Amino acid sequence: MFNKKALTLNNIKTVFTIKDLENISGVKAHTIRIWEKRYNLLEPNRTDTNIRYYSTDSLLKLLNVALLNKHNYKISKIAEMSEEQILVNTRELAFKYAANDEAINAFKMSMFQFDKVLFNSTYEKLLHKKTFRQIFKEVFIPFLNHIGLLWQTKTLMPAHEHFISNLIIQKIQLNIEKLEYSATNQDYTYVLFLPDGEIHEIGLMYLNFELVLRGCQTIYLGQSLPLNNLNYFFEGELKVCFITSMTVQPSDDKIPEFFKEIDSILKGTDHKLMAVGKKAALVSDASFNSNIEIYPSVIEVVDKL
Repeated sequence: MFNKKALTLNNIKTVFTIKDLENISGVKAHTIRIWEKRYNLLEPNRTDTNIRYYSTDSLLKLLNVALLNKHNYKISKIAEMSEEQILVNTRELAFKYAANDEAINAFKMSMFQFDKVLFNSTYEKLLHKKTFRQIFKEVFIPFLNHIGLLWQTKTLMPAHEHFISNLIIQKIQLNIEKLEYSATNQDYTYVLFLPDGEIHEIGLMYLNFELVLRGCQTIYLGQSLPLNNLNYFFEGELKVCFITSMTVQPSDDKIPEFFKEIDSILKGTDHKLMAVGKKAALVSDASFNSNIEIYPSVIEVVDKL
């Protein structure tokens, strides 16, 4: 399914624990051990203290095996296949039915190997079958959600996330630039920003794309913006819809204070705020004196638009 490219970066992850394999592939460690013992599907190396560790090749094979197994190939039959047969069957399956799963696995390997060529070739392959919007919803969002799980289990480093996030951001920016922009929707001017300290902007950038696609006037302010910077937009006659996304900031104990401040800023105006993300969802049951809407996910905002 994947072609591993030799790289010389010292910080490429080439050794994986069985827990890493579980977190990346979704196959339980107990199941991996059974597949090793009963079917010889993987051959782990061992440290001097007899602890299993696995190579990149082992991870690639496990991802292929897991994809076949997910689509009703029995493990006993997969075990009888040669390495080449596993690759051929995986590619054929991905072409017919499982393009999204295959692409997500490729993006995982791109991330861990810092492989920009693999990322771009996988993306271009998807473009033969899907629009950019479909790729984002069906592939990038599940992939980014999985990155969140890998963070929780400490399977990846910040460098991995930054690398892959920047590549996705480049694709969003490229697709925004491709749009023939004209502000035909004058209901609101949309001002998009992240709260002070927040740097996770992929979701916000995608919302900018969706708004531009609809002919909306947008002003993209990006990462880590103190709320007092919004005062400028209250001095003119613009009718503003502020959009913010909250992944890690503000901290949970600061969320009520954040919304109290912005509620007081918006009170008595025609402006409104759309707040997106798991942090925003913490106040989904709160009542406000101004027009504030809470959305747990980017897709729910898109559906609202």
